[in-house]
Amino acid sequence: MQNPQDIKVAMYTMCLVKNEDKVLLVNRPQNRGFPGWIGPGGKVEFPESLTEGAIREVWEETGLRVKELVYKGLDEFVDPKQNYRYMVFNYLATSFEGELLDNPPEGELEWIPITEAMHYPMQDWFKRRFPLFFEEGTFEIYEIYDQESQVTIKESVKRI
Repeated sequence: MQNPQDIKVAMYTMCLVKNEDKVLLVNRPQNRGFPGWIGPGGKVEFPESLTEGAIREVWEETGLRVKELVYKGLDEFVDPKQNYRYMVFNYLATSFEGELLDNPPEGELEWIPITEAMHYPMQDWFKRRFPLFFEEGTFEIYEIYDQESQVTIKESVKRI
């Protein structure tokens, strides 16, 4: 049994902002990591709550103040060799205030029709997760991943 003190845990959020039939995405450049279209999000700062982290990240990256967040699911990667657990708590916001930033820090912002978004260049892990935001209920994505060899050992996607 692994000692809990030896396990490194990283907690992140992602919050898609929906406006009628469009979703707000960020086009991250190569130099920011995870290039391509992605939802706003980032690391949860201690001691803020998960929803506080999601709201803050959307504000910092887009200039919008989101409200009425709906929890959509967990995307989790674990690497047993590194004793590492990376958790992304996913939300959907359908209400917001404010104006988009003129010079967003993470990349260009664009309202994209939900039906067209999957045709935009995006990371495989985000493409797998994206449609689940718009389905009923919640999801759980669990992946055991060997970072050293960059190989997925086990993967499951569940709708809960």
